[in-house]
Amino acid sequence: MEINLKDKTALVCGSSTGIGKSTALAFAASGARVILLARNPNKLQEVLNELDRSHRHDHTYLVADFNDVNEVESVVTAFAKANPIHILVNNTGGPPPGHLIEAEVESLQKGFDQHVKCNQVLLKACLEGMKRSGYGRVINVISTSVKAPIEFLGVSNVIRGAVASWSKTLATELGPHGITVNNVLPGFTATDRLDKIVTGKATRSGHSEEDAAQAMKNSVPARRFAEPEEIAHAILFLASPLAGYINGINLPVDGGRTKSL
Repeated sequence: MEINLKDKTALVCGSSTGIGKSTALAFAASGARVILLARNPNKLQEVLNELDRSHRHDHTYLVADFNDVNEVESVVTAFAKANPIHILVNNTGGPPPGHLIEAEVESLQKGFDQHVKCNQVLLKACLEGMKRSGYGRVINVISTSVKAPIEFLGVSNVIRGAVASWSKTLATELGPHGITVNNVLPGFTATDRLDKIVTGKATRSGHSEEDAAQAMKNSVPARRFAEPEEIAHAILFLASPLAGYINGINLPVDGGRTKSL
């Protein structure tokens, strides 16, 4: 079974590193035109150089900081007016760890801006192009915390849950237009964010980072962390025509760690 996205354009957020970068590379390998979006132009250029090895040279990148909703909106809206986007991958670094009861109101607002509000302006920028083509895929990379809250990720638990509800609502509203909206829920994935989580666990427990990482792996039936490419494969499938009747779901890619169905 081959996934062919030859005539599709995909906007991949947070694509300068980690899951976003791996997703961009997977889309390029499947024939899609890839639009990278992140805040660091130097890192984006490095990824663009890798994408160009796919022998398709119309990939490009956009620069915007998800701390500035207006900037994200203006940059992507201007681009999408002349370049219809068929696939939107919402992927943004999660809020900092910590107990929810200790969080300042401003941290909740910042998380809501970075995730829910940015997702909304991105969707609205891409929506007309999706409707005109009769093809649209919105995939949100969020967290298994929408099924079971994760300890010490209080603000993240709240914001990820808001994105999940945003997604489910849109799946109903946009389904008649041939547009699906789904969430991918990564488990422990070997990214910079996971490194910070491991460091935090080690500090709080008084154990070494190696022991903290091993304890996390032991909580996963697969007994290992995911590679970013494994999350990207799930995103790629949901973005493809093969997943046309999958809509409004939360797909855990977590090695079996989440206990709920």
